[in-house]
Amino acid sequence: MDYKSDVINKTAKTLRERLAKTEDKKSILRAPELGALYEHLKTLTAGKLRADFGKEINALKTELEKLVSESAMPAETREPIDVTAPFGINTPLNKRPGLLPAESGSKHPVMAELEKILDIFGRMGFSAVESPELDDDWHMFTSLNFPPDHPARADYDTFTTTEGLVAPAHTSTMQNRVLSAGREDLAAGRPIAVVIPGRVFRNEDLDSRHEHTFYQLEGVYVDRGVNAGNLIATLKAFLEEYFGQSLEVKTQPFYFPFTEPSFEFTLSCPFCGKAGCNICSQTGWIELLGCGMIHPNVLKMAKIDGGEYSGFAWGMGIDRLVMMKYGIEDVRHFESGNLKFLRQFA
Repeated sequence: MDYKSDVINKTAKTLRERLAKTEDKKSILRAPELGALYEHLKTLTAGKLRADFGKEINALKTELEKLVSESAMPAETREPIDVTAPFGINTPLNKRPGLLPAESGSKHPVMAELEKILDIFGRMGFSAVESPELDDDWHMFTSLNFPPDHPARADYDTFTTTEGLVAPAHTSTMQNRVLSAGREDLAAGRPIAVVIPGRVFRNEDLDSRHEHTFYQLEGVYVDRGVNAGNLIATLKAFLEEYFGQSLEVKTQPFYFPFTEPSFEFTLSCPFCGKAGCNICSQTGWIELLGCGMIHPNVLKMAKIDGGEYSGFAWGMGIDRLVMMKYGIEDVRHFESGNLKFLRQFA
């Protein structure tokens, strides 16, 4: 063995041993020993000796590249798994992981109160339909009397996906579906009476009263001869049942593209009897929700004759109701995952 081959063989042995020990396998291709061989090649005069030495260096580098590539391959091929599943469907019972006992958990306060809310509306004759957490522009805006260039769209700073889908800013995205599905009920002489709970998303400046993710309850009622008095009476009856006391309510004009007329609905503070407290900001009244008579254009979108039928709709924040009922000072508690907070309702 000549001197040149002996140098390359010693370098190869050194680099193979280092490769087996290092975690960054690719770094071996930048080893100074390998670079030194190429620098030494430059000092050799042209001829067979230089050509043979260059071939041996390149062969060593090719070998190292192959070893690095093989080290990046998995040791064994495994079947793909669903990382969201607690175990595979074919996992034997004795090998499945133990699940936490039900006694270790409790219902989230928003979900517990939502059950009570749906029970009240159920006794009032309303059925419930859940709102999706991803929808399209047509249901979010167009079907609710927001034309593409309508300035009111700017008031809904919504989250959208790159595919053009929308994270709903209100559960009103379900109105057209509910109205369209209820046409048969109207034809049969039955009203459309539906409440729609769901999670909604908005680009908010977060503080104690504003959160980017919260739950909302939409209400829709359509029949012959429905008027604003029916709307106010329905909401008043619900709130008095929910808070367990008599309440005064009032409305003031507002604007929503999908209702006409539109109102802000306010109730007397159930905590101070209108005397003024921190919850009602010393006013004695709490602005609770938006509501109004369903706009004829919205009925028309669902192929309902606005000349024959009328209806009302509202949207209320479930988180806000729960905050009021239990005197919770910060809406961000609901999404925080703070066990100290949640255990108060266990």
